[in-house]
Amino acid sequence: MSNQNYALVLDTNRKPLNPCTPGVARSLLKAGKAKVFRRFPFTIILGKAVADKPSPMQLKLDPGSKVTGIALLQGEKVVFGAELIHRGQQIKDALESRRALRRGRRNRKTRYRQPRFLNRTRSDGWLAPSLQHRVETILTWVNRLRRYTPIEGISQELVRFDLQEIENPEISGIEYQQGMLFGYEVREYLLAKWSRKCAYCGKENVPLQIEHIHPKAKGGTNRISNLCLACEPCNIKKGTQDIEAFLKKKPDVLKRVLAQAKRPLKDAAAVNSTRWTLFNRLKQTGLPVEVASGGKTKFNRCRLELPKTHWLDAACVGSVEQLDVKTMQPLLIKAMGHGNRQMCGTDKYGFPIRHRSRIQIHQGFQTGDIVKAIVTSGKKIGTYIGRVLCRASGSFDIATKDGRVQGISHKYCQAIHRKDGYAYSF
Repeated sequence: MSNQNYALVLDTNRKPLNPCTPGVARSLLKAGKAKVFRRFPFTIILGKAVADKPSPMQLKLDPGSKVTGIALLQGEKVVFGAELIHRGQQIKDALESRRALRRGRRNRKTRYRQPRFLNRTRSDGWLAPSLQHRVETILTWVNRLRRYTPIEGISQELVRFDLQEIENPEISGIEYQQGMLFGYEVREYLLAKWSRKCAYCGKENVPLQIEHIHPKAKGGTNRISNLCLACEPCNIKKGTQDIEAFLKKKPDVLKRVLAQAKRPLKDAAAVNSTRWTLFNRLKQTGLPVEVASGGKTKFNRCRLELPKTHWLDAACVGSVEQLDVKTMQPLLIKAMGHGNRQMCGTDKYGFPIRHRSRIQIHQGFQTGDIVKAIVTSGKKIGTYIGRVLCRASGSFDIATKDGRVQGISHKYCQAIHRKDGYAYSF
């Protein structure tokens, strides 16, 4: 089994063909029968047209609030895996910062427009920008992979969390009139919330039991804020003790468990808000869309004895009999955005401190390009690969996996992947 994803293949007319192993791709490139078409995801283009019809592939998605798992299957073979890291929290923080600065300007009675009210309407299906970003980035990669692979179907995990019943499992009757019911999976939510570890000892990869932080025998409820996960020895040892008495000698663990228990349901709400929008957008591609629950994904993964990762969860979505995993090194994709339009740089208080140039391309490069720099002289001799930060002076910074390297001349840089709003690693 190769540790790397299969290489995606196009013919000379850019028709998607069957992906090939990294060894076959190297042979074709070395023989001059193909050229590199794209670095991320790695795609080669042949020098001739191919009339044969490629085998159909299935694209599988495991959408999450922070990370979305992506897997490409050809029959039972998992030939490509990726994890897409969203930037929804960054968008939310930026909007909140902008709002605070705007309100500050109004309160200081500076020259600024008067506040407006009731002059904006939201269309049906409107999502907050941080949530809309999750849908759009997933769609971007679905369309991108469709251009390079013969995808004929999509599988999506349609997670369902009933936030009311997660918060209060005893809810019934007329109380449901306060909101819509979508079903729930309390155990799946607890596994995600407690990172699949025992809350008390931190053990992983052992059977975990649902544990009441405040014992039920002493009036504890079934609310999600009173539930955690514990391994059997810890659960038996705690018994009906109060958590303060049980963790008396471990104050750090006690503080962490109590803080974790009160963590809000933000991630579950984000998944709930976007799942149907994503499903409807996927249907608009014209491909058949298969949906399945998170419980079925976990059942498939446990039955096949696969490790818990986002991209392998994606591979286990839907109807799965057997999987032949051909790669164990997924492509890590991090959404970075495309910069901003702000022409006046400000300090943390919102006061102007610098002017931003309209010119973004310097010496043929722009910030966000992935470059390879081979420095042959000076104090920084070596080879550096990463995202570049450009300056008009021609002295660039390169963000590598080992950290930022400053003061690299543009003369040593060679672009290997142009800016597209994402950073990549393995």
